[in-house]
Amino acid sequence: MTKETGCIKAAALTSFCGEIHTLPEKELSQCALCPATMGNWVVNEGLSIFVILVWLGLNAFLFWYYYKAYDVPVKFHYSRELLGSALAWARAPAACLNFNCLLILLPVCRNLLSFLRGSSACCSTRIRRQLDRNLTFHKMVAWMIALHTAIHTIAHLFNVERCVDARVEAKGTIQAALSELGDKSGETYLNFVRKKISNPEGGLYVAFTYLAGLSGVIITLALILIITSSTKTIRRSYFEVFWYTHHLFVVFFIGLVIHGAGRIVRGQTAESLKVHNPQTCGKNFSQWGKIPSCPIPQFAGNPPMTWKWVVVPMILYFFERLVRFWRSQQKVVITKVVNHPFKTFELQMMKKGFKMEVGQYIFVQCPAVSHLEWHPFTLTSAPEEDYFSIHIRIVGDWTEGLSNACGCDKQEFQEAWKLPKILVDGPFGTASEDVFSYETVMLVGAGIGVTPFASVLKSVWYKYCNDATNLKLKKIYFYWLCRDTHAFEWFADLLQSLENQMQERDNAEFLSYNIYLTGWDESQATHFTVHHDEEKDVITGLKQKTLYGRPNWENEFKTIASQHPSSRVGVFLCGPEALAETLNKQCINNSAADPRGVHFIFNKENF
Repeated sequence: MTKETGCIKAAALTSFCGEIHTLPEKELSQCALCPATMGNWVVNEGLSIFVILVWLGLNAFLFWYYYKAYDVPVKFHYSRELLGSALAWARAPAACLNFNCLLILLPVCRNLLSFLRGSSACCSTRIRRQLDRNLTFHKMVAWMIALHTAIHTIAHLFNVERCVDARVEAKGTIQAALSELGDKSGETYLNFVRKKISNPEGGLYVAFTYLAGLSGVIITLALILIITSSTKTIRRSYFEVFWYTHHLFVVFFIGLVIHGAGRIVRGQTAESLKVHNPQTCGKNFSQWGKIPSCPIPQFAGNPPMTWKWVVVPMILYFFERLVRFWRSQQKVVITKVVNHPFKTFELQMMKKGFKMEVGQYIFVQCPAVSHLEWHPFTLTSAPEEDYFSIHIRIVGDWTEGLSNACGCDKQEFQEAWKLPKILVDGPFGTASEDVFSYETVMLVGAGIGVTPFASVLKSVWYKYCNDATNLKLKKIYFYWLCRDTHAFEWFADLLQSLENQMQERDNAEFLSYNIYLTGWDESQATHFTVHHDEEKDVITGLKQKTLYGRPNWENEFKTIASQHPSSRVGVFLCGPEALAETLNKQCINNSAADPRGVHFIFNKENF
C-alpha cells in the first residue's frame, strides 16, 4: 500500500505525471571554494550549520563530562574494579541518550512549531527557515540515539559478563570479594547479579529477569523496528508499516523511564567513604571488617535520572496529541468533489473556525477507509476563499478507497448525505508562508509539487482583485516541471485567470511562468513546435508557450540576478531531493559576495 502525498515528503515525491527525476548539476567548480561562494554558503546555510554544531558540541560535552564522572571519582573506585572501563563507556552514552530523547519529540510537535512560526513573524526569515527543517533534525537526532544506544548496549554486555563471572569465580580476587558483599545482613551489594549462574546462561538470566535487562531489550527492539521501518523504501511502498511501527515510540519512552529504576549502577556511599578509603583499603580486601581502618564498604544505586530529561517533552507531546484529537473531532463538511484528469480529484471542504495561510497543509483521516491512518495534503485553496481544498492523486489503496467513498468512480451525481465523514487536523505551517516576505520569488514545483503554489497564486489573484497596493511581492518567477500533459489541465485555468488579471491591470510582467514537459522525446516535441507561432499554446491554452526538457538553472538564476541586482530573492521548492540539491547550489553560486547585491534564499517544503 502506498502513502498518498500532496507534495508530501519531497524526497518521496510522486507527481501527477509520474516520478520526476532530475540529475544534479555538475560538481561545483574550483571557484566554489572562493571566499565569495563560501560567504554565500554561510548566508544560506550558516544558521543551520551553527545549530547542528551546537547540538554536536553538547553531545560531545555530555559524553566527555559523564565519562569522567564515572572514570575518575573515588566513589566509583570499586565499581571500576568490578566492571573496568566499560562502566564509563556505558554511562557516557546514557547521558547523551537522555539529551537526545529530550529533543526527539520536539520537531514533530506540529502545533508547537506552527505557534513558534507565527510568534516569530517579526524575526528574520533565516530563523523561521530552521523550523522548516524540523524533520531533517528529527532524523539526525534519531540516528544519534541509535549510535549511543549501540555504544551503551555493547558496554553493558561487557558489564554483565564481568558481573556474572565475578559472582561465580573462586575467592581470592577483589572482584569475588566485591561480589560477595550483600550476602550477609548489614551489608549492601555492589554486584547486582545475586544468583550464581555461569555465562552464557547467567547473562541471559540477567537480560530477561532484571528490570534493567528486560526494559533494555524491549526498547532496543522497539528502536530497531522504528529506524528500519523509516527508510525511504518502506515509507514509499509500505507506509502503514512505517506509520504503525513509529508508534512504538510510546513503548520506547515508557521503557526508557523505568530502565534505571533497578539502580544496577552502584557506587560507594558518602558516609562509607569517610571511614573506608578504597584507594588504601582496596589493597587489603581480605581484611575488610577485621581492622578499624577498613570497615565493610557500603554501596547505593544511582537514582533514575531519565525521567527528569524527558518529562517536559513528553508532556508537550501529550498536549500536542490532545490538541490534534480535539481539532480532528470538529465537524468537517464536504461541499464539493471535483474529478480532475489523470486520476486526480479535489475535495472542497468547510470547517467552523478554520483559518489558513498560503502553502499550509493538513492531515486527513477518513474512517470509512481506515480508522487509524492520517495522511498529509497541501492546501490548494487561498486564505481569501470561504472553503479549503486539497487535490489528491490516486496512487495507492488508501487514496483509491477515499476516491470511491467520495463517489469519484461513479458517473451519476453523488448526494451530499452519501459523502463520507472526514476528519481534519491542521493547518500547519510550511516554508511557503514566507512567500509574501520577499519582493521577488522563484516558485519551483515538480509534478504534484505544484500544490502549495496553487494556494500562493490564488492568493495573489485575490489580492490583485481587491487591492494590491500594499503587496510587498512585486515579481513571481514560476516554474512547473512535469512528465506529460495531463497534469496541466486542472492548473491551467488558474494560470489563465492570473494571466488575464495581470493584463487587465497593465502588470503582465508581475508573473513570469515557465512550464516544462520533461517526459517527451524529440519527435513528440517536434510535432507541437510547428504551432509555436500561434497566439496561445496548443497544450495549455496559455499565451506562455510550453517548453520541452529541463530548465537550464544556471542561465535562469543568472538572468534573474541581472534583473534584480540588489534584491533578496526567495527560492521555494516543492520537489525531489535531486532538484533541491541543484537549486541550493545555484542559490549559493549566484548570490553576490557584496551584502548589498542579490542574494538567493533557498526554502524547501518538508512534510
